Amino acid sequence: MSSTIVTPENNRTLAILKKAKEGNYGVIGMVCYDMDSVMGFRDACEKANTPGIIMLFPISARYGGSQFVAFCRDIAHQAKVPMSLHMDHAVEIADIDFMFDIAEKQGIKLDSIMIDSSRCDTEEEGIAMVKKYVDRANKLGMAIEVELGRLEGGEAGLAAIAEGKQTDPEDADHFIRETGAQILAPSIGNLHGHYINPPNFNQEILKTLKTTYAQSNTYICLHGTDELPDSLFQECVKNGVTKMNMNSWMRDPYMDAYKHALVEGKPLPDVHNIGVKAFADAAERFFPLFGSAGKA
Repeated sequence: MSSTIVTPENNRTLAILKKAKEGNYGVIGMVCYDMDSVMGFRDACEKANTPGIIMLFPISARYGGSQFVAFCRDIAHQAKVPMSLHMDHAVEIADIDFMFDIAEKQGIKLDSIMIDSSRCDTEEEGIAMVKKYVDRANKLGMAIEVELGRLEGGEAGLAAIAEGKQTDPEDADHFIRETGAQILAPSIGNLHGHYINPPNFNQEILKTLKTTYAQSNTYICLHGTDELPDSLFQECVKNGVTKMNMNSWMRDPYMDAYKHALVEGKPLPDVHNIGVKAFADAAERFFPLFGSAGKA
């Protein structure tokens, strides 16, 4: 097993999640696609005095390159509240290598990265894929998130998965111990994208994982949060989720605001300002819902 040397004492993402675990609240991991969404989320976090995690999909990092990643890092690290930068769903080896290369060669470093081994056929293959990067991550002080089980659906730039598989807590613990990953995203009936039927989450999985990791530096993340009712969000936080990944809740109002401003013929600087504010406004209600408001 690889020894884990990345801790809440030397890593921004883990420091945020440790405080959330101790305070029994959830922190938003917000998918941001461009500069305006990054600034909108930063503004929302500062206004609510809440910690937050800026997340990039690989497709955005590829499009913007190392300069965009550096911009996102600087926005997070220079915010008035605790914020970090995370890459979500790094599936392709080329994308993972790109992020590690710019960290090692240019000093442009994420605080955390999800190494997505969902395409691997077996748990052993998944462990081997993640372990390839653990030593590099440790040297960089970069935390690693993994997803156990398999979530249905797809997101921007990612291949869709047709059939989900719920997480076995014992398998998950074995995966965490073998890889040295610090953040676990379980499959509990959640899915990426839109829910055709009302979500039916297996809360017993979360309860077991919460007990298993109560005294450790391992943290639980929830993917597939589109369209969830408030009561389900709160139940998941109660049962140990500290990182709440979000995407369309803010993205869609942001895009609508942009579209309407352009159709109305607003000057381009005004369009940008309208978009930033729309993103921030959409995020605002979730901070008290998850209990993070005022916890920066």
